[in-house]
Amino acid sequence: MSVMSGSEHLHVVTSDDITPGRKRAGRLMIWGTAGLMALVAAAQLAQSLGWQDFGFTSWRPTLYAFCLWATALCWAQVLIRGEHGKRALFVLPAALFVIALTVFPLLFGLIIAFSSWNLSNPDGRQFNGVANLVQMANDPFYWNAMGNMVWYTAAIVVEYIIAFGLALLLNSQIRARKFFRVAFLLPLMLSPVAVSWMVGKSMLEARFGPIARLARALGWDDPSFFGSPEMAKLTIMVMDAWTFIPFMMIMLLAGLQAIPKELTEAARVDGATGWRSFWEMTFPLMLPVSITAVMIRIIFKLKLADIVINVTSGGPGGATDTVTSFIFREYRERSNVGYGTMLAMVYLVMIVIVMTLLMKLSARHTRPRN
Repeated sequence: MSVMSGSEHLHVVTSDDITPGRKRAGRLMIWGTAGLMALVAAAQLAQSLGWQDFGFTSWRPTLYAFCLWATALCWAQVLIRGEHGKRALFVLPAALFVIALTVFPLLFGLIIAFSSWNLSNPDGRQFNGVANLVQMANDPFYWNAMGNMVWYTAAIVVEYIIAFGLALLLNSQIRARKFFRVAFLLPLMLSPVAVSWMVGKSMLEARFGPIARLARALGWDDPSFFGSPEMAKLTIMVMDAWTFIPFMMIMLLAGLQAIPKELTEAARVDGATGWRSFWEMTFPLMLPVSITAVMIRIIFKLKLADIVINVTSGGPGGATDTVTSFIFREYRERSNVGYGTMLAMVYLVMIVIVMTLLMKLSARHTRPRN
């Protein structure tokens, strides 16, 4: 079909111009290259598991087969769908690139997870089935780190209350409000590594740290913030909370500023007190923002590692260990790549399940009601 625009002709391919032979050629390109990619990937997988040697020295043949399939898929879109296929080319290459950056590392990680691979072992990587899963199930240190994560995550409730209080304070008409907004955001501007060294290694140092000296002057004979398991865990919680409470605070402050002033003025005219106005109007209106802030904070909390690694290395006796810091030590200190990858994969599955359940649960409270 041709469309006249001045002296130029614009040719638009319609469904009537796409012949059955053209569609068959497009499908043949897709399935042919997909079969080739599956065949190459299966051969390399069999070689990596030690079943058969095909002479591959790396995983590049699979990558080349994927690139061939991706090219054929883009070309086939134009052959099969015509003008709509051309529109898909604006998105499809980027989507295939993202898939390549996520799927291939995930598959490679799964292969390593079911292998015995210690960097100090001259035999290299060996397939060991579910041995890493059995080791994980009987590893008390891993489950201790998992239990610590429950306590660290539960602390988000206290962090949320503090962040909400600060947001309410900064949303009110107080002096130097702009200064305090910037001041409260300063911890968020620092990296957790810098916080762990400045606070954990310097200010909280038991002998010469200024906070320890102040505590000693106030009557604390042995101000050791990381000496006992309970105190060490509490100190890590405080340091992590000090870093990320401003993040929740700024989200809640944005939500408070989005509430129309007419609503608060109407509630004041109706005689609603401060607490009643907050509980019956402000808090329900802030619920979607609150859930979003808490969900994002949970994601950050589940990745907690840098402060623990730099300050306590999981001690004393694993009291401050997180799952991520424990996996890090499996890689770095024990060079146990296979077992560490299995722990990471299992933890990833747990995070996906937990976050999916939390998102479904939160959707019930944020869904508009008729």
